[in-house]
Amino acid sequence: MRVTVDGRPVDVPGGASLLAAVRAAGLGVPALCHDDRLTPVGSCRACSVRLDGRVVAACVTPAAEGAEVTVEEDEVRALRRDAVELIVSVLPPYALEGDGELARTCRELGIGPESAGEGAGRGRDDSHPFVRLDRDLCIACGRCVRMCAEVQGTFALTLTGRGSETVVAPGTGGLWADSDCVSCGGCVDTCPSGALTEPGLPAGSWLGPLARTRTTCGYCGVGCALDVLTRDGEVAAVRPAADGPVNRGHACVKGRFAHGYLRAADRLTRPLLRGPSGRLEPVGWDEALAHVARGIRDAIGEAGPDSVAAISSARSTNEENYLLQKFMRVVVGTNNVDNCSRLCHSPSAAGLTAAFGLAGGTDAFEDVERADCLLVVGANPAEAHPVVGARLLRRVLGGARLIVADPRAVGLARHADVHLRPRPGTNVALFNGLAHVLLAEGLIDEDFLRSRAAGLPELAAVLDGHTPDRVAGITGVPAADLVAAARLYGRAARPAILYGLGVTEHLHGTDGVRTLANLAILRGAVGTGRGFGVNPLRGQNNVQGASDMGALPDLLPGYGKVRDPVARGRAERVWGVRLPDHDGLRIPEMFAAARAGDLRVLWIVGEDVATTDPDANRVVEALESCPLVISQELFLSETARRADVVLPAASWLEKDGTFVNFDRRFQRVRPALAPPGEARADFGIVHALAAALGADLGCPTPAAALAECGRVAPVFAGISHDRLDREGAVPWPCPEAGRPGVSRLYQDRFATAGGLAELAARPYLPPGEAADDDYPLILVTGRRWAHYNSGTMTRRSGAVELDPVDHLDLHPADAARAGVRDGDRLLVESRHGQATLTARITEEVLRGQLFCAFHFAASRVNALISGHADTVTSCPEYKVTAVRLRKPFR
Repeated sequence: MRVTVDGRPVDVPGGASLLAAVRAAGLGVPALCHDDRLTPVGSCRACSVRLDGRVVAACVTPAAEGAEVTVEEDEVRALRRDAVELIVSVLPPYALEGDGELARTCRELGIGPESAGEGAGRGRDDSHPFVRLDRDLCIACGRCVRMCAEVQGTFALTLTGRGSETVVAPGTGGLWADSDCVSCGGCVDTCPSGALTEPGLPAGSWLGPLARTRTTCGYCGVGCALDVLTRDGEVAAVRPAADGPVNRGHACVKGRFAHGYLRAADRLTRPLLRGPSGRLEPVGWDEALAHVARGIRDAIGEAGPDSVAAISSARSTNEENYLLQKFMRVVVGTNNVDNCSRLCHSPSAAGLTAAFGLAGGTDAFEDVERADCLLVVGANPAEAHPVVGARLLRRVLGGARLIVADPRAVGLARHADVHLRPRPGTNVALFNGLAHVLLAEGLIDEDFLRSRAAGLPELAAVLDGHTPDRVAGITGVPAADLVAAARLYGRAARPAILYGLGVTEHLHGTDGVRTLANLAILRGAVGTGRGFGVNPLRGQNNVQGASDMGALPDLLPGYGKVRDPVARGRAERVWGVRLPDHDGLRIPEMFAAARAGDLRVLWIVGEDVATTDPDANRVVEALESCPLVISQELFLSETARRADVVLPAASWLEKDGTFVNFDRRFQRVRPALAPPGEARADFGIVHALAAALGADLGCPTPAAALAECGRVAPVFAGISHDRLDREGAVPWPCPEAGRPGVSRLYQDRFATAGGLAELAARPYLPPGEAADDDYPLILVTGRRWAHYNSGTMTRRSGAVELDPVDHLDLHPADAARAGVRDGDRLLVESRHGQATLTARITEEVLRGQLFCAFHFAASRVNALISGHADTVTSCPEYKVTAVRLRKPFR
């Protein structure tokens, strides 16, 4: 529509406010209570303009066709100045200092310190490690409260008091540190007055003499775009990018604040070599690399190339993963390379490939956000993927129906229309039960099934045995809830499925992915626009990319099979060598080979396998059995302590390259800092080790490595650093530089051999372990909101103040039976090991079930986990472990 602002015609979209029209005309008015991300309230009146003779607040007044708006008029300017001056009159003079929004506005309006008052002496709250509250600077605009509610979805803040005494406060009362705040920092970003700041960083100071680097977060797989602000080689602050493709100006505690590890006193800065004394001693790079090169040569000479193996890193860039797998295949001559997707989402790759043809989620997150029914399974995005969790919650609060399938009552489950709480290990029965109802009640897309899918008769035969009553007996989910959930999903116009490790980390994890995919296929909700498919929420920042780049024992870059002569031949032509044609070792097989004496060299990049991998005592045994273990790390982790050579690596804030996020987007990673001391990026370390072995890997830069990867894997051929620098993000598949990447897959055909979506007829099979008289409780492991994976980085930041120990969640009935009080230290035993945890009594878990994370190495949680693994991919069964509690010690 067309609006006239001070005589200038401007065009604005329907539904736009007068404030948007004023800005479109190139004019500015103060808007101290307004943030474009939030619902406008018009409380400060600082944005007053004249509309057709009336004075109105521009932020809350909708623009109308032909409206006449006056901004630069003396009377209206005076009204705006009076409104701001009234706000300032109850603030102390220092409110006008600095470069915050209120201080800048006062300077622009000619309001000086003489207009300020003395302040109310309401005091400060400095209890929180990441947020400081100066109550005397609060102007009660409510932006922080709305940010917490509307963007984060936590509802942790409120306005309390009356009149000039109104001030922001935690909704629970008391100190900020004890509130429900999840430390996303959104309140600090939106605060216009400096009432909310980061410690040591006054409001607006980041606009001063700081360097700004746009990069992609190195924590979870959401792929948030961040602006890293540095001064004198230190991170001053991290800001979520307003134009971030996924996060849109939002962040979580980890990406935003957990960068203190960069300055940690125990950061590795020199290579370490285990000397004759048995201790790790500092050495130069030449000596360390020569030792590793000699060990690799000796192993190959004595036992062949397959006596060497590498575990690549889901925290490394795509280019680093590409280079490492190339090193193993070209220099060493083995396919013994794997990455931690083996431990989390390898069933996703296998299951999605079998069902649809490609090893990634089916749709872009923006599409998923348009769904009218969300089925969230085995995931707690509110904690593990907070930016995604917040955006999903906004969708639900906006009217979308929500089904959550998870044993725990946490996160989004509190907002669900139907919350299904299956017994751990019974996912396949649950998904088959939902499919049974869809089929029995005709809630399927018959045209889609007839023309674009295969396997319906076989599936129907299996589903006959999965009636709601039988499934209720297996899963513990009431039959009525199962039917209600199936009807919600089946009757939705645009359903979407998102899932996490609660689906994959099981003995039958791949079957779980396949039977979950069945639901989308039955509904015709893949590739049609009548739904938004099946989308895994990836755990680590580049776990998708590590696999995309071929850091897998059976797959080359782009998922070409090593046994496929066509895919292998393409790589051989680019790399100029003959490649091994047999699958390499998976991570569990590497450990088994080490214990058996068959593996001579194990190179571990950026993974603390002694802490994160299952059956941890056996992992340690493997490390101690292998003659040469190399750990490439930031810190002396539990794995590094057991290594023979430790190589100091750069963090994600210190390297150049790309990551791939959970919905297949390539995004740039740029160095904001130089690595400390002699630490090097993984890319440089791999090149240096190749040189020590007399080899040249080519690819002198990360940009060149990605370009070469595109020649090996045409699915990535259209993606380059230059293009990403221009466009910000590009999803794969993207085979041509001049065309966009494909965000919504399978619109024309599926990528399976027959071009059809493949339904999977999979019967329910029980998990690897079950509760019994000796071990009567079932333990599920996962993540908490404040920490990340093994906690190597987050435990060295202020996040440890928010969550200082690993807790064991147990139901009040189980606690009473065991004589456990909240806060007791517990010894937890399984058939495989012991762990020490702190009791947290809560009804978030069901009777007979326990939950804990594995963020603190000292807890030894993964010593409890069995060796049971997915029968297709070897992904461990982290979600079902039979345990018992020993008498608490206080």
